[in-house]
Amino acid sequence: MAARDRFLQIRVTATEKSLIARAAARAGVDMSRWVLERALPSDLRRFHRLLEALAADSANRAFVLAELNDFLSALTPAAFARAVAETSTAALDPWLANYVAAMVETAAHRKGVEPPAWTASIAALPEPRFGSPLQSLRLHLLVNSPPAFRRRNLFIDSSIGDRV
Repeated sequence: MAARDRFLQIRVTATEKSLIARAAARAGVDMSRWVLERALPSDLRRFHRLLEALAADSANRAFVLAELNDFLSALTPAAFARAVAETSTAALDPWLANYVAAMVETAAHRKGVEPPAWTASIAALPEPRFGSPLQSLRLHLLVNSPPAFRRRNLFIDSSIGDRV
């Protein structure tokens, strides 16, 4: 976890502070942690950490994508919507930004919720990209790729919730 080296002050009434203090005590945490968890839920922070890991560590990209897959699959629809509501894929190359957006769109579809608006702002890849260099698999990938991946010119054999 990154070091906390910044301060944030909020003004509350005495009644509000008392309510926050009691709620934090019931949860067994201090008031700062209780407020932070409401402002930035742990699922939201984990999603952003995974995106940061994708941008920073190209050597382990497949493992981070697998972890992202597991994370998105395990979320309830409500937790999913909160976790992926806002993000920036600016640090990701176009292929990776499209891959993440397609994963999120696929997970949203499977959970019966709308995908977050930021996914629509990522332009599809201009050229097709295939999940395997084998020419003999291309027809299979073209036919079996999930719709969100196909729309983005990505052709893969599995996605959210699938394991090979």
